[in-house]
Amino acid sequence: MATSDECVKIRSGGKRIGGGNKRGGSFVEFTLVMPLLLLVMTGLFSFGFALHNDLVLTNAVNTGAQLLAISRGQTTDPCATAYTAISGAAPSLRTGLSLSFVINGSTYTATNTCTAGAANMVQGASAQVTATYPCSLVVFGMSFPTCGLRAQITEFIQ
Repeated sequence: MATSDECVKIRSGGKRIGGGNKRGGSFVEFTLVMPLLLLVMTGLFSFGFALHNDLVLTNAVNTGAQLLAISRGQTTDPCATAYTAISGAAPSLRTGLSLSFVINGSTYTATNTCTAGAANMVQGASAQVTATYPCSLVVFGMSFPTCGLRAQITEFIQ
């Protein structure tokens, strides 16, 4: 008496019915999943770079604002002093970096100089540094609208 498994083999000429070649199944699954995996990975890298630049920008602006706050009476151009500190703390963000300074209520939008700002450096007044930096998000070859990173720090002048 033949078992049911042997009956299946006999009816199909020695080959199992429905048990075709399964070697290509993994390749098909990989081909279907790989574009999604690449999309996720490039998105993670792109957002990771943007987050890194945001952290570097925030740290650099904090450094520049602190130096600006303690430089009263020691510099004739407080914005240049802060700009030098920011550029030194974030050398990779120099291209496209835009700065504005508010010293004791007076706004200076020139990126790296404000000689008139030395007169406004009054102890106890506030000094605010705002920086903007453009970023671009590219995910799997697709570019999204340009985003902007912004950091703003206010310190009291010492």
